[in-house]
Amino acid sequence: MKSYSKNLTKQQAKKALVKFGRNILPEVKAKSLLEVFLYQFRGPFIYVLFGASILSLFLGQYINAIFILAVLLINAVIGTIQEYSAEKAAKALKKMVPSFANVIRDNKLVKVESEIIVPGDLLQLVPGDKVAADMVLQQTSSLKVDESMLTGESMPVDKIIVKASEAVSDVVEMFAGTNKLVDENQELIDKQQMCYAGTAVLNGRGSGYVIATGINTQLGKISEDIESEQTKPPLLLRIEVFTKRITYAILLLIALIFIITLVRGDEIGQVFLLAVALAVSAIPEGLPAAITVALAIGMRRMAKVKVIIRNLLAVEALGSCTYIASDKTGTLTVNEMTIQNITLADGKSFDVSGEGLDLHGEILPSSSSNLNKNTIEQTTKQALKLLTYAGLLANESYLEETREGWQGQGDMVDVAFLVLASKLGINYQEARSRYREVGQIPYESENAYCASVNEFEGKHMLFVKGSVETLLTMCDFKVHNQDKLKLTKYVDQLASDGFRVLGIAYKELKLVPGQLEDELIHLSFIGMVGMIDPLRHDVIEAVSACKAAKIKVAMITGDHPKTAMALAQQAGIATPNMKAVTGIQIAEAFEQGVTAFKYCVHSTQVFARISPHQKRQIIEQIMDDGDFVAVTGDGVNDAPALNHAHVGIAMGLRGTDVARESADIILTDDHFASIVDGITQGRIVYNNIRKVIFLLISTGAAEILLVIFSLLFGTPLPLFPLQLLWLNLVTNGIQDVALAFEPAEGNELTKAARPPCEPIFNRLMLERIIVNAIVMGCLAFALFKWQIDSGVAEQEARNITLLLMVLFENVHVLNSRSETLSIFKQYFFGNKFLLFGMLAAQGIHIAAMYTPGIRELLQLSPVTLEQWSTLLVIALILIVVDESHKYLSN
Repeated sequence: MKSYSKNLTKQQAKKALVKFGRNILPEVKAKSLLEVFLYQFRGPFIYVLFGASILSLFLGQYINAIFILAVLLINAVIGTIQEYSAEKAAKALKKMVPSFANVIRDNKLVKVESEIIVPGDLLQLVPGDKVAADMVLQQTSSLKVDESMLTGESMPVDKIIVKASEAVSDVVEMFAGTNKLVDENQELIDKQQMCYAGTAVLNGRGSGYVIATGINTQLGKISEDIESEQTKPPLLLRIEVFTKRITYAILLLIALIFIITLVRGDEIGQVFLLAVALAVSAIPEGLPAAITVALAIGMRRMAKVKVIIRNLLAVEALGSCTYIASDKTGTLTVNEMTIQNITLADGKSFDVSGEGLDLHGEILPSSSSNLNKNTIEQTTKQALKLLTYAGLLANESYLEETREGWQGQGDMVDVAFLVLASKLGINYQEARSRYREVGQIPYESENAYCASVNEFEGKHMLFVKGSVETLLTMCDFKVHNQDKLKLTKYVDQLASDGFRVLGIAYKELKLVPGQLEDELIHLSFIGMVGMIDPLRHDVIEAVSACKAAKIKVAMITGDHPKTAMALAQQAGIATPNMKAVTGIQIAEAFEQGVTAFKYCVHSTQVFARISPHQKRQIIEQIMDDGDFVAVTGDGVNDAPALNHAHVGIAMGLRGTDVARESADIILTDDHFASIVDGITQGRIVYNNIRKVIFLLISTGAAEILLVIFSLLFGTPLPLFPLQLLWLNLVTNGIQDVALAFEPAEGNELTKAARPPCEPIFNRLMLERIIVNAIVMGCLAFALFKWQIDSGVAEQEARNITLLLMVLFENVHVLNSRSETLSIFKQYFFGNKFLLFGMLAAQGIHIAAMYTPGIRELLQLSPVTLEQWSTLLVIALILIVVDESHKYLSN
């Protein structure tokens, strides 16, 4: 077993957790309920309605004024409830993606939630980690840390050991027992030997002791002075701009009508009443609340399909994706590496049985080797063992037996070598203990190799593991009489069969140098392993769904081109004639200029042997050419691409802390299919927001037409401001929120994504608003005028007209369920909230006709069943018109 420095036991850690508390920062002080409530009275719509109530008071319309203020109060209550619910949802989502740390407890490396780290814990740091607490380093290897969040300096900081381990022990004992900040005095401990909570590990390895957690860290000290305010996503910003424009349009319209009526000689009181009616008609009071509900529902639905939204922008943006640039390992594949082939340097090949973490299996000569199992030469057996020892010693993973079976911790490539060792009868823990490590070069994706120096059989042996192409440049084939060309052919053959190929090499050292990198020459090539990481079962179907939705899918990986191409063809990403573009080709095209680089990027959807920097270049080019790009990533080196993409998607299971914090979305299961599910939900959310806006704006436009027609034809107002408020509050106020619960229409992934630059009010929506508003406004006014001309009293005429408008809105909400699908092709009971809303709206209005007090306030009276039925038939004309428009538009 690998030996560790002094560390806590589980029992000691539990006691420390009780003593010091959880390793969390105090949350930003939330607004009080009163502050949230008062905040609801901000906004242009509110100001206009408040102005209308003041006007009503001056005109002696006290009931109107009180009713408008009541509407404002009800909206404020609804807004307060929604904001509270959204805050609870955000906190719940935050808990779904915890941060983890690697800690040594009971002399064993374990992965625990950062919240339960305590002073005195021995932490290990690897690239991509977010440092969980303030710590004093006791060991480092090329460790670089990004401290920009604390210092503002963008350059990474080199961490080195300044004080010996005895001094470190003194500092740990001094501060770990108190959980207090380390004094910045250099005599105590040098900053270069400190790592601070919240900073990010960019390169190298390190380990050290925790001396402060939670509020007592440097980050905690700063956080006490900070109050963060969540930025608004673009969708809500666009809605705010939209509301302001409506407000200005209303004020302009009111001013024009005010001038016209005054010039015409109308009574000033009547003019003001008309202005109030216009303001009330035009303002979609329920829009902000309905959009908040739609976004909250979308976030919850995405969470159910394993997609966690880190900011609201992603709810809208994910549904707009036209290009997905995906990792291979763990996203398209299951991330369970199994070594199935071993090819030694002399060309002898062996097949390995067993899959995944099954520790049982056999290593037998492959059919192409013409070897007999019972007559394998001793030198070949020794080469197999040397390859296996090299693979498990240049390795940072370990196996753990649980109730569910064996589980691997660490990189799954490393874990595969531990499983191989078991199949060859080698206990990896005993081997690591026996062959002590005295030097190490950790794996970095830019290098594509890792190395360790071990005291092996009485010698200092350098073992190197990495991509075969990289190792071949380090090996001396003339001295060792090996055929480099043949080895390259073996690699190509294995890669063509879909294997991921890794090479193993070694070198005997006389002394252990300070810079191991200097010794990576004249190595002896031992052999290579071919490992399989099969596609996830749902990837082929998910890629097919993307194609149907006109979404391009590309694979960007560091693997061999032939391995990448084989898996891409299995997944349906690559066509038979497509060729993978390599990192070398990308670099050459970039040097040649924009035209060559653009052609290179768009010539394929499979990119192999790509560096993190090149991944960002590819993404930026695709974005520049007009695609809306989602990028997946899991490592610290993926952070630039995740940051620059329109939508960054990090892996929740195997992703690093840095990758998760750079992303907009986190997949809690790492499945590619979850991205497709998220795109579907994103499109549903956006469509539902459009449905709400369409309902509110078209009905509001119809009410404005009613007022304008009365002005043009010289009739009394068809509906008073109070009745218009009732119409908007009761009918729309119930039904618009219900539209936010609309399920999928079923065709979300059969249509191309919405163009990113397309406004909410596109041509289709504007056409539908105009057509439906004209039908509702004209029919309602025609009915009102016909009644007035027939001698019906104004109050009764308004009663019938108001009921018709309620029925219109009941019917119109059915039209609003889809922009393109006929209502006869939709499942009628698909949205129970909507059906309840329709019945509730109609029921409340009918109940108001019979309720003393409300009846007089709204000037309502009961109607006969025959009158109600006739009005319903008139209202159903709206369905005929909208269905005709849908038919002609498709």
